[in-house]
Amino acid sequence: MNKNTTSLNLIQNFLSEAELQEILLEFGYVDTARKCTVSTLISYLLGAAANEWKSLRHAADVGPSVGLVSVDHSSLSKHMKMLDYAIMKRIFEVVVGKLNRAARRTLNMPKILLSVDSTTITVGKTRLPWAVYHGERSGIKLHVSFTNETEMPLQVVETTGLKHDGPIGKSLEDKRFILVCDRAYFSIEKVDRYVTEKEKQPFVIRLKDNVQLNRKKALKGSRTKDSNVTADFTCTLGTPQKQTKKRHRVIQFTNHEGKEMRVVTSLMDVTAEEIANMYKSRWAIESFFRWIKQNLNVPVLFGTTKNAVFNQLFAALIAYVLLKFLHVQGRKKNPRKLLSFAGFTRLFLCDALPLEWKISVKERLEFHRHLNQFDIV
Repeated sequence: MNKNTTSLNLIQNFLSEAELQEILLEFGYVDTARKCTVSTLISYLLGAAANEWKSLRHAADVGPSVGLVSVDHSSLSKHMKMLDYAIMKRIFEVVVGKLNRAARRTLNMPKILLSVDSTTITVGKTRLPWAVYHGERSGIKLHVSFTNETEMPLQVVETTGLKHDGPIGKSLEDKRFILVCDRAYFSIEKVDRYVTEKEKQPFVIRLKDNVQLNRKKALKGSRTKDSNVTADFTCTLGTPQKQTKKRHRVIQFTNHEGKEMRVVTSLMDVTAEEIANMYKSRWAIESFFRWIKQNLNVPVLFGTTKNAVFNQLFAALIAYVLLKFLHVQGRKKNPRKLLSFAGFTRLFLCDALPLEWKISVKERLEFHRHLNQFDIV
């Protein structure tokens, strides 16, 4: 990664210094550091995530060679512990909000899918005593809403590993999207609430295997010979003691392994096959979780305090959304010269992108740099 594409320079194209200072002011944070400022810490954490530096000492050793301000690793460690991670999370929210809006405008999207799920990162029990998980493990969890078409997270809620997914799901709801969720997010109350006039949250949610289906009424619809849909009907859900007040549409289909799946949905004007495909599109968020764990150094925690851990994780997510946005934009401009996300990231950081990709990335960076000069969000 050469000096013209350092992590700090990359984020400055999408977050102006004025916006950063506004965020610090919002949290009442006074940045008194002479060298290890918040900007410097961000640049090191983004660099560590993108380049998979294995420790803060490693980061401090190689940072200056890629254009970062020379800082001792102990200063980085101290700042990570002291900086309220809510500030890093707010920076992530501002950046990801801009990128999702920009991607949606470019793609000219109608109402699109929003996958909701969580991933747990575990370490030894003694590493994170404030986040005891199971047995001899500690763990923290990231609950994520993920826009399939932009291939980026929209919201992230951080908890300890023992926190159940269902209650957190409410904070990830968004009426602008069709929610696509696994069975951990199903509840009788939730699906009834989603179809009320006040809520009107479109959804496709997998049903738990033990959910009882009552008073089935088949829906008419033609299916192709190769359709994997086995049933399409409306019914009430639950037991007589706890049952939905409203009838809901349920689709049964087989997955690629031949296993039968059941999903409940509020969508009545699309085919059963389309709904089955919506649920199967959840693989995108699973791929996202796998990618950040394998490529952003996420399982290697640099600190053990809550601030240190979540500052590192939100910085890694910032690195992901910046790189993913540039990859998606470059892929649209260069449909005949495809690059995988991993390949793009590696070549981008080494300043070795093919010329056509370099041009499209440069244009996108200059465009957002121009917007930031005028504080346009």
